[in-house]
Amino acid sequence: MFEPRFRYTNKIVQLLTKISAAREAILNSPLIPKWEVTLRREAIIRSAHSSTSIEGNRLSLEQVSDLAQGREVMATRKDKREVLNYLKVLENIGNLIKGKSIYEKDILNIHRMVTKDTLDNPNDCGVYRTRYVVVGNRLTGEVFFRPPKNEDVPKLIKGLFEWINSEEAKELDAILEAGIVHYEFVRIHPFVDGNGRTARVLATLVLYLRGFDTKQFFCLDDYYDSDRQAYYRVLQSVDKKTLDVTRWLEYFVEGVNVSIEAVKERVIKLSSERLRKSKRGQIALTERQIRIVEFINQNGKITNRDVREMFKLSDEGALKEIKKLVKLEVIKSEGKGRSLYYILW
Repeated sequence: MFEPRFRYTNKIVQLLTKISAAREAILNSPLIPKWEVTLRREAIIRSAHSSTSIEGNRLSLEQVSDLAQGREVMATRKDKREVLNYLKVLENIGNLIKGKSIYEKDILNIHRMVTKDTLDNPNDCGVYRTRYVVVGNRLTGEVFFRPPKNEDVPKLIKGLFEWINSEEAKELDAILEAGIVHYEFVRIHPFVDGNGRTARVLATLVLYLRGFDTKQFFCLDDYYDSDRQAYYRVLQSVDKKTLDVTRWLEYFVEGVNVSIEAVKERVIKLSSERLRKSKRGQIALTERQIRIVEFINQNGKITNRDVREMFKLSDEGALKEIKKLVKLEVIKSEGKGRSLYYILW
């Protein structure tokens, strides 16, 4: 069975403590269902963009968002298919496996979903590599990493999944388990192509199954994509003899912290003082009303003109939207006449 090697550093411990506090703040915030749907959708779209972008996909975040909404975009068939595949996997993360254990057949199926209609040889889809590959820059020929031999892959993967389903792994913090799994999977490099995307899905799945991100609010891939060279550099920094992943885990945990802090800031903006302290509990708002509240959170106030321009409404239509929120006691008016504006209650 695979046995990870690492040590707890002050940086890892401090970051895990910060992450735990931020996660509690997020999960205990009075978010209404519509906001939860929005946060989840945004995280999935950002993850799909970042994870495919790391590996050379050329679609912008806006194009990925359009694809997710069923719109057509001008791009190559392969680029679009890679993104659509990744979106489908993340959208169905809770149905990828049965129960709480992950097996080899599951990862083969995930790879099949991630790489469907994108590989040069369709027979490589969902199948361990049978020819040797190296990881490097296709343009310069620089080799970043030489994975284990083909014949060693089945044994190494079996050992990894035995560990994933072991009590030892379950005793670890979910973030550390996900980080270890991410690195070891990339190191084994079991497939001809699509290993990075599959590894990131696997890490996401570990966090989901361990109850860390069941609502799928967090986008880890943004952190890796923001500095791809750092991502690859830290992956390569692990000593090939000792396989001590301490430095990689510091990087991975820092990425989780950056992601969760970004979500916490967004949640704090959504959960205004008025809504957090409401004795009536959560207030169900429409999509337009949510955007109005977000606008006030970002700008401090909103006017009838702002609402008109935001939704392309008439004066009467904008005033109607505003009055609904005033009646709900979510916002209140300040000033008079032409200086009239609205703030959160």
